[in-house]
Parts: sequence; structure tokens; C-alpha cells
Amino acid sequence: MSQLRYFARGPRAAVEAAYARLDAAFEAFGAPVSIFEADEDEQIFEVSIYFEEVPAQAADILALFEPLSPETEHIDASIDWMQSVLADLKPVRAGRFLVHGAHDRARVGANDIGILIEAGQAFGTGHHGTTAGCLTMIGDILRRKAPRNALDLGTGSAVLAIAVARLARIPVLATDIDPVAVDVARANVRANGVAARVRTEVAIGFNGPAFADGACFDLIVANILAGPLMRLAPAMERRLERGGDIILSGILARQRQAVLAAYRDQALYHRRTIRMGDWVTLHLSR
Repeated sequence: MSQLRYFARGPRAAVEAAYARLDAAFEAFGAPVSIFEADEDEQIFEVSIYFEEVPAQAADILALFEPLSPETEHIDASIDWMQSVLADLKPVRAGRFLVHGAHDRARVGANDIGILIEAGQAFGTGHHGTTAGCLTMIGDILRRKAPRNALDLGTGSAVLAIAVARLARIPVLATDIDPVAVDVARANVRANGVAARVRTEVAIGFNGPAFADGACFDLIVANILAGPLMRLAPAMERRLERGGDIILSGILARQRQAVLAAYRDQALYHRRTIRMGDWVTLHLSR
């Protein structure tokens, strides 16, 4: 039995735009979508989407790659596609953070904060502009402030929760809507030696047992999508401690003003924007 992979290579902006369209279209179906830098010197990126069989809407899927020229590949289903992708990824630096696979452990320097992300079924390797932007913002904020606790909402691989726990050494709640992602996050937390600080839970937004105690947070990080971020703005404000900070990403540059407006309505103020390609990361506070 084989899996089917649709993929295309091209300039970063075009590949990230295709990734966003594919991810939004197939998030509910659980079709894995990946993006990575295929050629560092030429700044060529690759985006892929995987299926167990030929999808009925194949023509529509290929259209989501435009203006790239997608190709089709049949791959051995016995091969872990995530392991295969991550094996080719180079470590990613964002400030002091160095996100790496086990094969690059030796590249972590004495002054680096290494974050080991192994193959799994949740994304967050640092290669996407949203993750790298959040890591950079986390480092900047934690140089100036000392939060007492933090929330990573939509944790995925838990890379951001691990970053906060390793740098600030504070309790972090890491939640995700996907139980599989939470299992991956929990494994990554253990692999990075921060299981005593990071609690991983399944939750939809701010609903669920993880939030039953009504706790508020000094730092909230949410790398999801613009639509959910705007809908969650009132809940974010209620859960943010006075003087606290929010980091938001998963936002296309053209969506920035709409997201900022939703948070201004909650008396939260824009402090800084980091742009990486078509994506932005926002820092807001009271």
C-alpha cells in the first residue's frame, strides 16, 4: 500500500501561501501538510500534502498550489513521512533558541537553548515563519519581564511551551484541540526535560477541564489562525493577568489589522510586529 503526496517547490512567499490554503482547506480532514526549506542558498521551499488514497477532489487540490507547479508522488506507506521530512530539515535559530532534530544535537552551542523536536504527527519545527516569529518574540519578552506562568494555546508540537519553560523556568499549560497533537506534545516535553513544568491537555479554546480552575496567565502564546484568534479575543482578555503579554501568530500580513482591531476592542494594545515572509507575529499587552 502506498501514500499519495502532492508537492511543489518555489519561492518562500508562494510556498507559504500555498501551505496556508492547503492547511485551511484540509485541517478538518486531518490530511498532513508540511513545509520546509529545500535549498537554503537559493531560498527555495517545498510544500506537500499527503493522502492515503487518491482524493475525489484531486483537481481542486492541485489548484490550491497555484501559481506553483505541483507534482505527484506515490510513497511507501511503511515509511514514516514525518520522519522522512524532518530528517532533511536543518536546525532553526530564533534568538538563543535552536530547534533541532536528534541528528543535529551536536550543533547546539554552549549558549544556545536547544529544543529537540522529533518526528511526530504535529507540526512546529521552527521552519515556518509563524513558529520562528513566536520564538523570537518569546525571547525578546522574557529578556525584559519575568512572568509567573504561561499558556501555549494550540500547542502542536509544544515547541513554544518548551521554549518558555526552558528560558523562564515557570509553569506552562500547553493545550490543543487535537488529542494526537497533545500526545506528540507530551512526548516532546519529556524529551526536552521540562515535564515538571509543562502540563499538556486537550482543550477547545478555553473550554475544558484544563481551564476549570479559572486561572489567569502572565503570558499567553497562541499560534493558530486569524479567524479563531479573533473569536478568542474576549476570552484571551479575561484570562490575561494585569500587566500580562500575549503573542499571536498564524496570521497572514493582510489579516494583521483585523486581528489587531479585535484585540483593541478588548483594551489590549499592540506593542510590536515581527514579519517573516507573508506571516506576522504580534505582541500585545494591557
